[in-house]
Amino acid sequence: MLIRARAPLRISFAGGGTDVPPFPEDEGGLVLNATITKYAYGTLRPRKDDQIQIKSVDFGLSLTYGLQEPVVFDGKLDLVKAAISQLVGSQSTGFELFLHSDAPPGSGLGSSSAVMVALIGLLKEFRNLPLTDYEVANLAYVIERKDLGIKGGLQDQYAATFGGINFVEFFGDRVIVNPLRISSDILSEIEHNLLLCYTKSTRLSDRIIEDQTNRYARRDGSTLEGLHMQKGLALEMKNALLQRRLSTFGELLHQAWEYKKKMSPKISTPYVDELYEEARRHGALGGKITGAGGGGYMLFYCPFECKCDVARALTKMGAAVTEFAFEFRGLQTWRMGEV
Repeated sequence: MLIRARAPLRISFAGGGTDVPPFPEDEGGLVLNATITKYAYGTLRPRKDDQIQIKSVDFGLSLTYGLQEPVVFDGKLDLVKAAISQLVGSQSTGFELFLHSDAPPGSGLGSSSAVMVALIGLLKEFRNLPLTDYEVANLAYVIERKDLGIKGGLQDQYAATFGGINFVEFFGDRVIVNPLRISSDILSEIEHNLLLCYTKSTRLSDRIIEDQTNRYARRDGSTLEGLHMQKGLALEMKNALLQRRLSTFGELLHQAWEYKKKMSPKISTPYVDELYEEARRHGALGGKITGAGGGGYMLFYCPFECKCDVARALTKMGAAVTEFAFEFRGLQTWRMGEV
């Protein structure tokens, strides 16, 4: 018997950074994001002994240890080991885990958190645990951010668990996920006009987030302005979508990028700036990096007549353009016989 899980990756439109502590506790955060047809995957195969075998395609690592052995957090698949420690009792049988994602770590699509959500889905199914979606997302956040101290926000875990286009409110550790009801024609038009572009470089987001957090703690004026505007723009962009004002949505995406860069000078790079200017020169109304910054994926909103020109220009500059669609299903788990 096999247990499988799949959790979607996400793109962010506005509000990123306002979900990173201590900002949500102090002022409350707002994020507008959407999950897409790129995923983190997991498979669990039960064993008859007490051995746990883990294989991660993304990190190119495999390891095996016994259920009764003390867990060593040594930088090798610590996220996986921490989730197993939380959810698997010592009386359990062993199992094999296989994990991989459609995007590499550091790509800005929330892949690490999506892998964690998929892993919790597997272990929840394996142990028959009665966890709600909110509990799954919160547990993923606690393991990543609190137990292991990996810097970052709360939005990725909730996006991967719930799926869809969501306006998410953060009040400290309390989170409210508001799914947006957008008509099918508007959804099709947004997909038609959005362009996802991989810069072919990844980044260590914790360094960027640490710099942003330190600047916020010092009450740096530029960082404060960027964070406060992210909240306002998340609300404006949500309203633009619901009111069918898609050109306005594209222009607000440009504003979101301009204010995001104010949060830390590490968010952009000369190459990212060049890609952005080239996209705008060929007709993109707006765009931004989809994660903490420094590299990974960029998202652009283009009137469709310009989309091919933008894609061609970015490709000439060495970026990789990819198509996607929205995914409205969040975490999925299912069981299969051996195949």
